[in-house]
Amino acid sequence: MTDFDAFRRPALGQRTSAPLLAAPGQDVIVPRPGAVSLGQEVVSAAQARELAERQEREALLQRLGVPTGPDDRMDQFADHIAETTGMLYGFVNIFYAEQTFVGLHNPPPDSGHLILGRTMSLEHGWCPAVVRRKKGLPLWDVHASSTFSGNVVVDMVGIRSYFGVPLIYEGVVLGTACAIDPEARPRSDARRHLDAVKDGGALVLDALTSRAPAR
Repeated sequence: MTDFDAFRRPALGQRTSAPLLAAPGQDVIVPRPGAVSLGQEVVSAAQARELAERQEREALLQRLGVPTGPDDRMDQFADHIAETTGMLYGFVNIFYAEQTFVGLHNPPPDSGHLILGRTMSLEHGWCPAVVRRKKGLPLWDVHASSTFSGNVVVDMVGIRSYFGVPLIYEGVVLGTACAIDPEARPRSDARRHLDAVKDGGALVLDALTSRAPAR
């Protein structure tokens, strides 16, 4: 699959590493710090924790019946996030084997702006940082931080601002709600934009989990 697959740019489809997968029927144990063996692979403690978190997330997503592809209701939430922040793009982003935009707001086709596709590598963009941090990330200008300025989304799409929040249920991060734009925003507006995304994310999470089956 390609990243932001509507671009059809081969460079975006390249992955820097293969996803961590356990062998069928194999239990995953989060070890003490250090390197451990997983089947025929050697992974670090951090990688083992990441694998365990992915498996926990996948099981919860399946139990909740979260959409695995484009969903009209999630698109409406993405529309709402884009509209309330005044940004060009809005997302409901679920972390499966790829970042999957089950909800997506694009600018109008005749706007002259890029129309984004529905998937992106787990290694690209700023949502992976939100998932790892388990807290919101307000980037009013991505170039204000060297940590976040070097990114394929900056290089290939020209995005300058990002506001994202995690979607957390039962302590597990399902994905994110976020908005991006090719224009930087004033730092003084960062809290307002992040709060708008938080409010939209709360609506998304309620919709995803309101019919959760009993454990």
